[in-house]
Amino acid sequence: MQILCSLFFLLLTCGFIYLTFILMGLTNKDIIRRIRYIFNYSDDQMIKLFALGDKVVTRAEVSDWLKKEEDADEAVVQDIVLAQFLNGLIIEKRGKKEGAPPMIPERTLNNNIIFRKLRIALNYKDTDILDTFKLADLRVSKHEISAIFRKPSQKQYRPCQDQFLRNFLQGLQIKNRD
Repeated sequence: MQILCSLFFLLLTCGFIYLTFILMGLTNKDIIRRIRYIFNYSDDQMIKLFALGDKVVTRAEVSDWLKKEEDADEAVVQDIVLAQFLNGLIIEKRGKKEGAPPMIPERTLNNNIIFRKLRIALNYKDTDILDTFKLADLRVSKHEISAIFRKPSQKQYRPCQDQFLRNFLQGLQIKNRD
């Protein structure tokens, strides 16, 4: 009986931890941390990405942003900082367009904007995105992807949920690291 109670408690605890992880959603720190891991960026490369996005950062700031949530000294990554990082990623992956005005970072981000910036940085087409989701064992249609990249004012627009973005990042990780 004691073993059954212990097993039940363990399952209940694991389920709560998983549910908490899902409900908490992705934070800006999670996204920066995952991108760093996916592309195996060093601290110097991270600093360079921020610089490409017109954000001067120190090694200490990067280190603080990469700390786990459990760490007492965790620093919050504002939306504009993540936007600058993603703009730097776009420039690093695709190059800076000659004669184009500088990229202005968004003050507020949502998953749709983040996903769009990743798509631009990686120069992904719909088929590339579908293949990435397949690696994460998620089947999506071209219509779902198209809806996420539409403007919010359009009837077919669909908000990108945390789990959707998390699965895309997981697929990128499998493709690039595993």
